[in-house]
Parts: sequence; C-alpha cells; structure tokens
Amino acid sequence: MSVTAWIVLGLVVVVVLWAVSAYNRLVELRNRIANAFGQIDVQLKRRYDLIPNLVEVARGYLQHEASTLEAVIQARGQAQGAAAAARVAPTNAGAVGALAVAEGALGASLGRLMVVSERYPELKADATMQSLSEELASTENRVGFARQAFNDQVLEFNNAAQQFPTLIVARLANFTPAAMLESTRSEEERAAPQVKF
Repeated sequence: MSVTAWIVLGLVVVVVLWAVSAYNRLVELRNRIANAFGQIDVQLKRRYDLIPNLVEVARGYLQHEASTLEAVIQARGQAQGAAAAARVAPTNAGAVGALAVAEGALGASLGRLMVVSERYPELKADATMQSLSEELASTENRVGFARQAFNDQVLEFNNAAQQFPTLIVARLANFTPAAMLESTRSEEERAAPQVKF
C-alpha cells in the first residue's frame, strides 16, 4: 500500500473512533437525564402518596369544601398520569411539558386546599394535618432539588448535542434536544408581593 492509502486509512479510523466516542457520550448523557428524572419520580411518588392522607384528614373538617378536595384528587390523578408518560420518555419535550403543566395544576389545587384549611382553626391545629403539611413541604423542597439536577443534566446533554462537531453525530443518530422541567409555579405565584403602607 502506498503512503497516501495509509494516510487515508488512518484518517478514516480516526473519524470512526471519534464518531463512536461522540455517540457513546451522547448515550451516556441521555442516560443521565433518565437517572435524574428517576430521582424526580421518587419524590413525586412520595408527594402523590401523601396527598390522599392530607385530603382524608381535611375531609373531616371541610364538609362544605368538597369541590376543593375533589379538585386536589383530580389534579393528583392527572399529575400521576403525566409523570407515568414522562417516566417512559424523560427526554421527550411533550411528555416533560405535560408533566410541568399537570404539576402546576396540582400545586395550585394544593395551594387552594391550604388556603381553605387556614379558615378552619381545628383543622390547622390537628397534629396529623400539621405533620402531613410538613412532610409535603419537605417533599416539595426535594422535588425542587431533583428538578435542578434534572435540568442540569438536560443542559449538559443539549449543549453536547448542539455543539459542532458532535451535532453531526447527534443529527445522524436522531438525538433530539431534551426539554427542561420548568417550575410548576404560576406567574402570579412568581410575582413579587406588593407591600403598601
């Protein structure tokens, strides 16, 4: 073989090794996203398991607020369904977006339940209700930390898949950008409180 043939063969080998390495890196990053979503999923399951207990404790005090309790149960069911869909495909932007919307609705209905429970001093003073509320708040914090870790992994994956020359391998292997899990808080919850003197 001539020197030119060896050089061409060497270049082909280098390009193939680089492509395999880039592909493996993208697979690793995609798997990290799935792992990070698994951490969110654990915390969401914990939260979903707390909600029926919270509703049952509140039901005894809130006979006239049945619609609020039903809204919480319905929102929980929708959030569980969205979480199951996102669990199957944690890099799917549609599934992650639907989960964010469902979690936002659940958070809003839980917020309404907490506001309603403030009007009932007996419920507010109930030890089980206090314990469940504290557990729910702790779980919300854990969900926030897990969401941050998930979003960090999504960012790392998206950066790798969109930077040249790895983007060539990403497009050829059909690696699509992953979606971040946005905050479940509504715009009104994000707004700074207005203080008037």
